[in-house]
Amino acid sequence: MKMTKQKLIANLNKDIEWEYSAAIQYVQHASMITGAKYGSIQKELLVHAQEELQHAVMVSDQVSYLGGTPSVKVEKIKTSKNSFQMLKHDLEGERLAIKMYKQRIGQAEALKMYGLRRILEDILIQEEEHERDILTVTED
Repeated sequence: MKMTKQKLIANLNKDIEWEYSAAIQYVQHASMITGAKYGSIQKELLVHAQEELQHAVMVSDQVSYLGGTPSVKVEKIKTSKNSFQMLKHDLEGERLAIKMYKQRIGQAEALKMYGLRRILEDILIQEEEHERDILTVTED
């Protein structure tokens, strides 16, 4: 299927919705996570929340620049009372974001939107960093 600017805007809006849900999920998990093993990751989750919100702002700016209206919807949020399960949910979310941004980079490239591609690459770098942060406490 040929990528069009309108399809890309729709995809970017879905990315915004996932970024909102990630930010909310991280805030909730940081507040709920317990156990000495997770003490170091608790503060990191709040940093992740702030970075996910910044990603939503960056993508929203691009949607607006491309002539679209940024989404205000929130995608699915996964919750748990189990600290390890919370981090597994966060890891799943980061892996989804990595997959989506790799696709989006290719779509921007196909449309010769090199500035957008660069912004998406910067977001991807942070998402991969988030994945590594979570892996340090889930692979023990």
